[in-house]
Amino acid sequence: MANLRFQVVEEAFKKRPVEVIAPVERPSEYFGKYVFNRAKMYKYLPADVYDKLIAVIDNGAALDRSIANAVANGMKQWAEENGVTHYTHWFQPLTGGTAEKHDAFIEHDGKGGMIEEFSGKLLVQQEPDASSFPSGGIRNTFEARGYSAWDPTSPVFIIDDTLCIPTIFISYTGEALDYKAPLLRALHAVNVAATNVCHYFDPNVKKVTSNLGWEQEYFLVDADLYSARPDLMLTGRTLMGHDSAKNQQMDDHYFGTIPDRVQAFMKDLEIQALELSIPCKTRHNEVAPNQFEIAPIFEETNLAVDHNMLLMSLMKKVARKHGFIVLLHEKPFAGINGSGKHNNWSLSTDTGVLLHAPGKTPEANLRFVTFIVETLMGVYRHNGLIKASIMSATNAHRLGANEAPPAIISSFLGKQLSELLDHIETSDNEDVFKMAGKQGMKMDIPEIPELLIDNTDRNRTSPFAFTGNRFEFRAVGSEANCASAMIALNSAVAEALVDFKARVDARIEKGEDKVKAIIDILREDIKTCKPIRFDGNGYSDEWVEEAKKRGLDCETSCPVIFDNYLSDSSVEMFTKLGVMTQKELAARNEVKWETYTKKIQIEARVMGDLTMNHIIPVATHYQSMLLKNVENMRAVFPAEKADKLSSSNIKIIEDIAERTQIIEKGVEDLVNARKVANKIDDEREKAIAYHDTVAPKMEEIRYHIDKLELTVSDELWTLPKYRELLFIR
Repeated sequence: MANLRFQVVEEAFKKRPVEVIAPVERPSEYFGKYVFNRAKMYKYLPADVYDKLIAVIDNGAALDRSIANAVANGMKQWAEENGVTHYTHWFQPLTGGTAEKHDAFIEHDGKGGMIEEFSGKLLVQQEPDASSFPSGGIRNTFEARGYSAWDPTSPVFIIDDTLCIPTIFISYTGEALDYKAPLLRALHAVNVAATNVCHYFDPNVKKVTSNLGWEQEYFLVDADLYSARPDLMLTGRTLMGHDSAKNQQMDDHYFGTIPDRVQAFMKDLEIQALELSIPCKTRHNEVAPNQFEIAPIFEETNLAVDHNMLLMSLMKKVARKHGFIVLLHEKPFAGINGSGKHNNWSLSTDTGVLLHAPGKTPEANLRFVTFIVETLMGVYRHNGLIKASIMSATNAHRLGANEAPPAIISSFLGKQLSELLDHIETSDNEDVFKMAGKQGMKMDIPEIPELLIDNTDRNRTSPFAFTGNRFEFRAVGSEANCASAMIALNSAVAEALVDFKARVDARIEKGEDKVKAIIDILREDIKTCKPIRFDGNGYSDEWVEEAKKRGLDCETSCPVIFDNYLSDSSVEMFTKLGVMTQKELAARNEVKWETYTKKIQIEARVMGDLTMNHIIPVATHYQSMLLKNVENMRAVFPAEKADKLSSSNIKIIEDIAERTQIIEKGVEDLVNARKVANKIDDEREKAIAYHDTVAPKMEEIRYHIDKLELTVSDELWTLPKYRELLFIR
């Protein structure tokens, strides 16, 4: 193993960019090539079937199962023309990833042969084994039946030789066992609630859509280097490793020239993504070495979530082809930036209005302020739940460190909007809805045109920042399913809008003028949700103390944060809106606690293995070499001179002995802490035990291992170092 590190480093340096042959067509021409989109539907479906399916997609009409066979036939014809031989229901179980079971288009023909067939029944519904996926106790092993059901609002697509059908996944008794089912319910709830509020301002609005634009951050490491790091392979992050002398302190990687191998990977990825209708628009170097970002144009939230899950899978596949491994873990390397997935969220109407964008008339600005304030109300009332929606064992490493937002939910609005809300709160004058547009800024350089400056600045420490016409939810982790955050956020805003409308209607029924009623309720809500507004430094200790005074959730223990899902306010909101039942919420928390425990458990086991089989043997081997050197010095020189010449080596020998002793004792304590925690039956209490007693011991062990890395001869160290993982590309 001593030579493996140098072998993989040598191989990594030899690699050159993989040639990527771009399609001869323009991106607009091959966009959606492998997606059964509206153009394909129109071509392959009968006219009446096409009209009915579009009504389902656009208007939420009930799916007429009588058209299923015709739709299936059209899909099959298109798929076979593209070389497809199999189909799968593609769903998002509570593992956090995606799942699929491939079946061939074949059936017996009754004559000893076979025919290729794909019926409406197979399109609409399948029965995967529900007991083999996380269910939080909803399903037992002997109660295996579950159902996957087609989601017509998310287009079917082709991967290799397989037709992939986006579906929800539910238990035999109807409980959701996935992320898509409650997401669709939450999106329906916010559509209904927001549409009803929009009618105060425009009675022609028939539908409000939740939009999402995600920004996917990730690391790339050479595949050979990765293979020599068991911790990266098994946990997604480095459990040990000293800082590279140079990391991100020079600020020279962010927006820098994209390395050639990475550029080839990005080009290949974007071509394949566009063929799957993922509208990738932006690519660039991120802050940390070997960290990058890809971001699409925003889409309807359900589709955006599906596209993000698909892209993460595609990234891993394409990276392998280019000799890379994609790291989606939120904090794969200590001491530098972690990776997030900023969720840019907004609401828009079917009449083309962005509800979080200022307008040009007082009435339009009243609508704008209404949706801003009620969004803040939802986030304020459920700030603990919204934090729980993005919390995980992996994201906990990132929050509050190296430019990531803190683990306290607050909202940055910018000076102008904050002043406007303060003015509404204190003013009796109803003529307060004049918002300035973008302001011009002249640069005093003749060649540079006048810049249009947004009326909101950027606050990198805000978890939920207003950015001009949308909110940027920055706390979401890079490997997370965006649906978790979107379920909580859209539900919270829906509840706030329902409550807002009920109070406004009550005043109108008593004879109060509509505009006055709206402004009076807004004034109340601006005052109520004021604690969630914070434009300062989210990293400061002062903010933590201030947040506690404001009554915001400041809990930092991941397993305890999950309790927010089962708070009275959360259960009431989800059940009232029809998003999730109390049984579903309780089951999901069981899954969250169990997942947390298993992740820390795996990390602890890997750390123990690496420590005893890599670190200690290498350190003691180097120590033996030094002892031999000291012995040889004493054989050559007089004792006093030999001791003087060997004094530094003797100090190193002592340091290694002390640290290896501490590390070995730490591993023993780590094992014992796991044994104690494993005896706890309750999943919540077990997760808390792992958080409180197991995870901290790993950090103590790491400290001394990282010190040994600086001490032990480089030629003996078996694990690729940070400088190699981060700078060989």
